[in-house]
Amino acid sequence: MGCAISGLAAKAEFGERNTEDADAAAAARPSEDQIQMIKKSWKVIRDDIAKVGIIMFVRLFETHPECKDVFFLFRDVEDLERLRTSRELRAHGLRVMSFIEKSVARLDQLERLEALALELGKSHYHYNAPPKYYSYVGAEFICAVQPILKERWTAELEEAWKTMFQYVTSLMKQGYQEECIRQRHLTLSPKDRPEKRNTAL
Repeated sequence: MGCAISGLAAKAEFGERNTEDADAAAAARPSEDQIQMIKKSWKVIRDDIAKVGIIMFVRLFETHPECKDVFFLFRDVEDLERLRTSRELRAHGLRVMSFIEKSVARLDQLERLEALALELGKSHYHYNAPPKYYSYVGAEFICAVQPILKERWTAELEEAWKTMFQYVTSLMKQGYQEECIRQRHLTLSPKDRPEKRNTAL
Protein backbone atom coordinates (compact mmCIF):
# COMPACT_ATOMS: atom_id res chain seq x y z
CA MET A 1 0.00 0.00 0.00
CA GLY A 2 2.84 2.37 -0.86
CA CYS A 3 1.96 5.94 -1.67
CA ALA A 4 3.05 5.77 -5.28
CA ILE A 5 0.59 2.96 -5.99
CA SER A 6 -2.32 4.05 -3.83
CA GLY A 7 -1.81 7.68 -4.82
CA LEU A 8 -2.09 6.86 -8.51
CA ALA A 9 -5.12 4.71 -7.85
CA ALA A 10 -6.68 7.55 -5.88
CA LYS A 11 -6.02 10.01 -8.72
CA ALA A 12 -7.58 7.68 -11.28
CA GLU A 13 -10.66 7.09 -9.15
CA PHE A 14 -11.06 10.76 -8.28
CA GLY A 15 -10.69 11.69 -11.94
CA GLU A 16 -13.42 9.29 -13.02
CA ARG A 17 -15.79 10.08 -10.21
CA ASN A 18 -15.31 13.82 -10.55
CA THR A 19 -17.10 13.71 -13.91
CA GLU A 20 -20.32 12.47 -12.30
CA ASP A 21 -23.25 14.77 -11.60
CA ALA A 22 -24.73 16.02 -8.33
CA ASP A 23 -26.95 12.94 -7.92
CA ALA A 24 -23.84 10.77 -7.83
CA ALA A 25 -22.36 13.08 -5.16
CA ALA A 26 -25.32 12.35 -2.90
CA ALA A 27 -24.83 8.61 -3.43
CA ALA A 28 -21.15 8.87 -2.52
CA ARG A 29 -21.66 10.16 1.02
CA PRO A 30 -19.37 8.54 3.59
CA SER A 31 -21.01 5.87 5.75
CA GLU A 32 -21.32 6.26 9.52
CA ASP A 33 -18.37 3.89 10.05
CA GLN A 34 -16.27 5.87 7.57
CA ILE A 35 -17.18 9.15 9.30
CA GLN A 36 -15.98 7.79 12.64
CA MET A 37 -12.72 6.53 11.08
CA ILE A 38 -12.07 9.91 9.44
CA LYS A 39 -12.78 11.85 12.64
CA LYS A 40 -10.52 9.57 14.70
CA SER A 41 -7.63 9.83 12.24
CA TRP A 42 -8.08 13.61 11.93
CA LYS A 43 -7.25 14.00 15.63
CA VAL A 44 -3.76 12.65 14.84
CA ILE A 45 -3.35 14.50 11.53
CA ARG A 46 -4.39 17.83 13.10
CA ASP A 47 -1.14 18.00 15.07
CA ASP A 48 0.81 18.24 11.79
CA ILE A 49 -1.55 20.30 9.62
CA ALA A 50 1.06 22.87 8.52
CA LYS A 51 3.49 20.09 7.55
CA VAL A 52 0.77 18.12 5.72
CA GLY A 53 -0.34 21.26 3.84
CA ILE A 54 3.18 21.94 2.55
CA ILE A 55 3.88 18.29 1.64
CA MET A 56 0.54 18.10 -0.14
CA PHE A 57 1.17 21.15 -2.35
CA VAL A 58 4.83 20.39 -3.08
CA ARG A 59 3.75 16.90 -4.18
CA LEU A 60 0.90 18.41 -6.20
CA PHE A 61 3.27 20.71 -8.10
CA GLU A 62 5.72 17.83 -8.53
CA THR A 63 3.18 15.37 -9.95
CA HIS A 64 1.00 17.95 -11.76
CA PRO A 65 3.20 20.94 -12.63
CA GLU A 66 0.35 22.42 -14.69
CA CYS A 67 -1.44 23.15 -11.39
CA LYS A 68 1.07 25.95 -10.75
CA ASP A 69 -0.67 27.95 -13.48
CA VAL A 70 -3.61 28.45 -11.11
CA PHE A 71 -1.33 29.88 -8.41
CA PHE A 72 -0.01 33.29 -9.41
CA LEU A 73 2.59 33.33 -6.60
CA PHE A 74 4.10 29.95 -7.50
CA ARG A 75 3.71 29.98 -11.28
CA ASP A 76 7.38 30.68 -12.06
CA VAL A 77 8.97 28.80 -9.15
CA GLU A 78 10.93 25.87 -10.56
CA ASP A 79 12.79 24.95 -7.37
CA LEU A 80 10.45 22.76 -5.32
CA GLU A 81 12.81 23.01 -2.34
CA ARG A 82 12.21 26.76 -2.32
CA LEU A 83 8.48 26.04 -2.18
CA ARG A 84 8.94 23.94 0.97
CA THR A 85 10.07 27.04 2.85
CA SER A 86 7.64 29.46 1.20
CA ARG A 87 5.57 31.44 3.68
CA GLU A 88 2.85 31.89 1.03
CA LEU A 89 2.64 28.17 0.34
CA ARG A 90 2.46 27.45 4.06
CA ALA A 91 -0.41 29.96 4.38
CA HIS A 92 -2.29 28.45 1.44
CA GLY A 93 -1.69 24.92 2.72
CA LEU A 94 -3.14 25.96 6.09
CA ARG A 95 -6.22 27.43 4.38
CA VAL A 96 -6.82 24.15 2.56
CA MET A 97 -6.24 22.14 5.74
CA SER A 98 -8.69 24.45 7.52
CA PHE A 99 -11.29 23.60 4.87
CA ILE A 100 -10.59 19.88 5.37
CA GLU A 101 -10.97 20.37 9.14
CA LYS A 102 -14.33 22.12 8.63
CA SER A 103 -15.41 19.33 6.28
CA VAL A 104 -14.53 16.66 8.85
CA ALA A 105 -16.40 18.60 11.57
CA ARG A 106 -19.50 18.80 9.34
CA LEU A 107 -19.61 15.12 8.36
CA ASP A 108 -22.41 14.67 10.92
CA GLN A 109 -24.31 17.63 9.40
CA LEU A 110 -24.18 16.98 5.67
CA GLU A 111 -26.39 19.96 4.74
CA ARG A 112 -23.77 22.27 6.27
CA LEU A 113 -20.94 20.40 4.54
CA GLU A 114 -22.77 20.63 1.22
CA ALA A 115 -23.24 24.40 1.64
CA LEU A 116 -19.54 24.81 2.52
CA ALA A 117 -18.31 22.79 -0.48
CA LEU A 118 -20.71 24.46 -2.93
CA GLU A 119 -19.52 27.91 -1.80
CA LEU A 120 -15.88 26.88 -2.14
CA GLY A 121 -16.56 25.64 -5.67
CA LYS A 122 -18.21 28.97 -6.52
CA SER A 123 -15.25 30.95 -5.14
CA HIS A 124 -12.84 28.79 -7.18
CA TYR A 125 -14.60 29.99 -10.33
CA HIS A 126 -13.37 33.51 -9.43
CA TYR A 127 -9.85 32.20 -8.73
CA ASN A 128 -9.80 30.69 -12.26
CA ALA A 129 -9.24 27.27 -10.69
CA PRO A 130 -11.18 24.75 -12.82
CA PRO A 131 -12.65 21.53 -11.39
CA LYS A 132 -10.10 19.25 -13.09
CA TYR A 133 -7.59 20.21 -10.37
CA TYR A 134 -9.79 19.55 -7.30
CA SER A 135 -9.43 15.79 -7.27
CA TYR A 136 -5.61 15.97 -7.27
CA VAL A 137 -5.59 17.61 -3.83
CA GLY A 138 -7.39 14.69 -2.18
CA ALA A 139 -4.97 12.19 -3.68
CA GLU A 140 -1.95 14.17 -2.48
CA PHE A 141 -3.50 14.63 0.98
CA ILE A 142 -3.84 10.84 1.27
CA CYS A 143 -0.18 10.39 0.33
CA ALA A 144 0.91 13.10 2.79
CA VAL A 145 -0.94 11.66 5.82
CA GLN A 146 0.00 7.99 5.44
CA PRO A 147 3.46 8.43 7.04
CA ILE A 148 1.93 10.45 9.89
CA LEU A 149 -0.69 7.82 10.71
CA LYS A 150 1.82 4.94 10.28
CA GLU A 151 0.27 1.66 11.46
CA ARG A 152 -3.12 3.33 11.94
CA TRP A 153 -3.39 3.65 8.14
CA THR A 154 -5.51 0.85 6.68
CA ALA A 155 -7.21 0.12 3.36
CA GLU A 156 -10.55 0.91 5.03
CA LEU A 157 -9.31 4.29 6.26
CA GLU A 158 -7.93 5.09 2.82
CA GLU A 159 -11.31 4.26 1.27
CA ALA A 160 -13.06 6.45 3.85
CA TRP A 161 -10.89 9.49 3.03
CA LYS A 162 -11.27 8.84 -0.72
CA THR A 163 -15.05 8.74 -0.30
CA MET A 164 -15.04 12.02 1.59
CA PHE A 165 -12.87 13.77 -1.00
CA GLN A 166 -14.93 12.31 -3.84
CA TYR A 167 -18.08 13.67 -2.19
CA VAL A 168 -16.62 17.12 -1.48
CA THR A 169 -15.00 17.56 -4.90
CA SER A 170 -18.25 16.57 -6.64
CA LEU A 171 -20.03 19.31 -4.68
CA MET A 172 -17.27 21.81 -5.43
CA LYS A 173 -17.58 20.99 -9.11
CA GLN A 174 -21.33 21.56 -8.89
CA GLY A 175 -20.74 24.94 -7.18
CA TYR A 176 -18.20 25.93 -9.85
CA GLN A 177 -20.65 25.06 -12.63
CA GLU A 178 -23.50 26.95 -10.93
CA GLU A 179 -21.32 30.05 -10.66
CA CYS A 180 -20.16 29.66 -14.25
CA ILE A 181 -23.80 29.62 -15.43
CA ARG A 182 -24.68 32.56 -13.17
CA GLN A 183 -21.76 34.66 -14.49
CA ARG A 184 -22.61 33.78 -18.09
CA HIS A 185 -26.20 34.84 -17.43
CA LEU A 186 -25.03 38.15 -15.93
CA THR A 187 -22.95 38.96 -19.03
CA LEU A 188 -25.91 38.50 -21.39
CA SER A 189 -27.64 41.70 -22.38
CA PRO A 190 -31.21 42.00 -21.02
CA LYS A 191 -32.73 41.26 -24.43
CA ASP A 192 -30.69 38.02 -24.71
CA ARG A 193 -31.79 36.63 -21.33
CA PRO A 194 -34.32 33.83 -21.86
CA GLU A 195 -36.86 35.14 -19.34
CA LYS A 196 -36.76 38.64 -20.88
CA ARG A 197 -37.56 37.56 -24.44
CA ASN A 198 -40.83 38.77 -25.82
CA THR A 199 -42.49 35.68 -27.25
CA ALA A 200 -45.71 37.44 -28.19
CA LEU A 201 -46.55 37.41 -31.89
